[in-house]
Amino acid sequence: MENRKTQILDLSLNLIREKGYVAISYDDISKQLGVTKASIHYHFEKKEDLAVALTDRIHQTLHNVTISVNNASISVEEKIKRYIAEQLKLGGNGICPIASLQTDYESLPDVVQVKVQELSQFELTNWMELLREAQKEGVVNSTVDVESLTYAVLSCIKGGLQYKRVLEKDILPQITDQIDRLIKS
Repeated sequence: MENRKTQILDLSLNLIREKGYVAISYDDISKQLGVTKASIHYHFEKKEDLAVALTDRIHQTLHNVTISVNNASISVEEKIKRYIAEQLKLGGNGICPIASLQTDYESLPDVVQVKVQELSQFELTNWMELLREAQKEGVVNSTVDVESLTYAVLSCIKGGLQYKRVLEKDILPQITDQIDRLIKS
């Protein structure tokens, strides 16, 4: 049973990357998995239950990345590279799932909106802490507003994923190069 639940979450995450949360349905999921909609409802009674599970999963993924990167004996520059790589990996070949949920924010049930806010804040906080560390080590200019830099970096990553998807061209090396320049300017 747990395997089916994992399959539902995996597929739902991919569908959110492709077309957003609002655009997916239990019908989409059941057809692609070859199961009945009742099977989906067994694991996630309502679509908002699925969304809560997805945000929890994304949150856990980001938490694991943070622990992994922060516990590594690597330079702050390498930590930044790993964070960027993990953010790009989270987006896969589509939209960053966090950005996708943020786009659909007004259409989300209240409980899911709260989860998206928490997830967004967690993402921002981790990036700000990393960039503050980089600032202390002289990688980021001491006069740079770290909060603004955080917004710019995340916007570049999420926007880069969107352009990659639409243009069907791997522009991510160019994006990561420009993020590196932005951070070091």
